[in-house]
Amino acid sequence: MIDTNVIVKAGTAPRGSAGQLNLARGERTALRMWDHEAPGEPKPASTRTYETVGYVIDGRAELHLGATIVALAEGDSWVVPAGASHTYRILETFTAIEATSPPDDAAA
Repeated sequence: MIDTNVIVKAGTAPRGSAGQLNLARGERTALRMWDHEAPGEPKPASTRTYETVGYVIDGRAELHLGATIVALAEGDSWVVPAGASHTYRILETFTAIEATSPPDDAAA
């Protein structure tokens, strides 16, 4: 039997403090969605204690990973290693999903 506490139904996902939709969350991995993020200047670079992998559903952005800038567009995926300095610059209304491992505690 599936534990229904681990299922997030459409329309019921809570928003995190940065505007992300916090989707399903397990003990070792969490899933979130950045939905229709508006273009703009990047936020200051940050580092996180968790690894992030992402997939672009729609739009375009730049991933600033250390001194490297990576263009992201529909269908692209990326990895930000734990502890890596990074930020994103949204170039065109952007929708993407990300998984973090271990789960981002701020999204709880």
